[in-house]
Amino acid sequence: MKVQIPKLLKDDYTFPNPEEALDEGLLAWGGDLSELRLISAYENGIFPWFSKGDPLLWWSPNPRAILYPKDLKISKSLSRSIKKFEIRTNENFEKVIFTCKSVREDTWISEGMQKAYIKLHERGIAKSVECYFEGELVGGLYGVKVGSIFCGESMFSLKTDASKVALWYLCQKMIEFQADFIDCQMPTSHLLSLGAVKIPRTQFLKKLKICKNKKVDFI
Repeated sequence: MKVQIPKLLKDDYTFPNPEEALDEGLLAWGGDLSELRLISAYENGIFPWFSKGDPLLWWSPNPRAILYPKDLKISKSLSRSIKKFEIRTNENFEKVIFTCKSVREDTWISEGMQKAYIKLHERGIAKSVECYFEGELVGGLYGVKVGSIFCGESMFSLKTDASKVALWYLCQKMIEFQADFIDCQMPTSHLLSLGAVKIPRTQFLKKLKICKNKKVDFI
């Protein structure tokens, strides 16, 4: 039986119930990348993800990948790398998102996505962690802060372990300020190797409902 995926209207910022998404995660299509829609999406466990030439697609996967900061796996090599970099936050967001796009041949980070998340950053909602080596930006990550959760979007590394060091720093700040977890969205072998775990979508949404109302300024 063919499943009908709901289309979002440009003047309506509500989403279907994320529990109604397919297990792979596809929930709806269409709409736009306005600030109000993106904020509504993240507060309901939904995120945009689409390839060039595709319509705007919205996702809420089952299972969901999350990383508890204390569970980040730190190898001996990463422990050594931590000392090599200078780490800053929210100083060069535009370059972080641009580099996340430029290092990938096939990426969902379109020009429209860049502009949308830069606007979220200007409102203090989207954040970046940046790794510098000898004054040059060589790695980092960006995402969206929702209460006590960090919703990770993308990361890049131009020097060995730079993106992992950015992730390590984010985890340290979240532990320090008693934030809850990082939403890694789709389970991948790379994320699972770093300590992420898979949880049912229902469980994720219950956690999100509690955590999104917490005020925790960890980044």
